[in-house]
Formats: sequence, C-alpha cells, structure tokens
Amino acid sequence: MSHLDELESHSIYLMREAFHAFERPAMLWSMGKDSNVLVWLAMKAFAGHIPFPVVHVDTTYEFPEMLDFRAWAKEHYGLDLIVWVNQEARARGIGYENNDPVTVTHELKTVALQQVLAAHKFDALITGIRRDEDSTRAKERYFSPRNSDFEWDYKDQPPEFWNHFTTEVGAGEHVRVQPLLDWNEIDIWRYLEREKVPLPGMYFSREGKRFRSLGCMPISKPVESNAATIADIIEELKTTKTSERAGRAQDHHERNAMQKLRAKGFM
Repeated sequence: MSHLDELESHSIYLMREAFHAFERPAMLWSMGKDSNVLVWLAMKAFAGHIPFPVVHVDTTYEFPEMLDFRAWAKEHYGLDLIVWVNQEARARGIGYENNDPVTVTHELKTVALQQVLAAHKFDALITGIRRDEDSTRAKERYFSPRNSDFEWDYKDQPPEFWNHFTTEVGAGEHVRVQPLLDWNEIDIWRYLEREKVPLPGMYFSREGKRFRSLGCMPISKPVESNAATIADIIEELKTTKTSERAGRAQDHHERNAMQKLRAKGFM
C-alpha cells in the first residue's frame, strides 16, 4: 500500500468504528479542503452514502463562493445537511463589526456548535482536524471526549492502546472523532489530486493570491501565490515558510488563542 492508501484505510476504519460505537453521530463540514476530503472518505466508507447528518456551522460571514459550493455539493453528494446559525448571538449584535475575532469565533462557531449538538443530541462529532495544522490540535486523540459543558481537558487525554477508543459518553457529553489526525497538508493535496475531489476555486491562484485556509470572510486573508493547479500547490508547500493558518486572524489575536478556544469547545 502507498502512504496515501494507508492514511485512507485508517481514516475509513475510524469512521466505521465511530458509526458502530455511537447512536447519534454527525460530521462537521466547512466546505474547506480537509472537510471535502472527509466527505469523500465517508462516501467511500459507507458505499457511496453518508449515513449520518453533515453539519455546517454558518457564522453568516461565509464567502459567497463557499455558499455556492455548499449548495452544489449538497445535491452532488446527497448530503443530509444541517445548517446552524447562532441566531441569539447575531440578535445581540455579535459580529466582526463590533467584536474582536476571538469573541466572534467563540459565539458564532463554538456556541453555535454547542447549540446544534444539544438540539440534535449528537453523541459523536466527526471532524477534519489535523495534528500538523496547529500545536494545540497536536494534543488530540482519535476519539477525544468532551464533557457536558463541551469543554476539552487537553491536560488529561485518554490513552488509545491497541485501538481501544473512548466510546462511552454521559448525559450531555460527546466524543470528537478525528479521522485526519495523521494527515499533513501535503497529504491532503496529494489525495485531492489523486481522487479528483471537488473543491472551491478559492484555493487556486487568482491575480497572484490564493487562500490556504478558509474561514470567515472578514478574517481570512489570502497568501501571495502563483499556484494555479494542485501540482503547483504541492511544489509550493515543499518550500514555503508561511504557516497554513497565517491568514486566520482569530489564531493570532492573543497568546494561546487557539488553545483557549479549543478548550471551550472550538473545532
């Protein structure tokens, strides 16, 4: 098996284990590159049909091109799509016009995620995070428990010896299932290229700029790049010294911002 075959096989195994172990699993989908690999893997894992809901937490600050892709992909894959907005926070005026990026991220992503989990009583959430993307995410497990307050105790992670995963949850608790933990950014792009996975065009160079990571429109900035194809992107990543999330403002607003956000339940 090739390196990509091994990554694919393990990710599919983790998805199937989660589907077997939990009563009400769901999968997060942001329409970004990692999320679209996750959807592709789920289609492979379950014979062309994803047997659980796919959740998009909509901050109302999405790029129009991403919303167009969402509408197309929902029909293309036949997704059972749940779109959730923290309407209460928006009614209070929470937004980038009035608040700092960490506050907005917490209210419109983390709290919104808590709301949709509680409303649908999901006990497992499949996500597309990778260890190499952020130092805080490197502390995650494949099956990572969250308590009834949706908090993550990154200082007390359960062991996963011999593929024994945490699958028991109490009232109001859930487990984050992370099938892409072992992948890195170049793995993702090589898999996208090999499998011809559909992807928003914002990742490819337009007038000398492209996006490496996509989030809310006011705080996601493109990087200088002439990479117009996946092959170009892979070659660029071999030499770049710019971090993948350099264009995501909430990560850099304050010291340890991502760790604080994730401890409170952020993706």
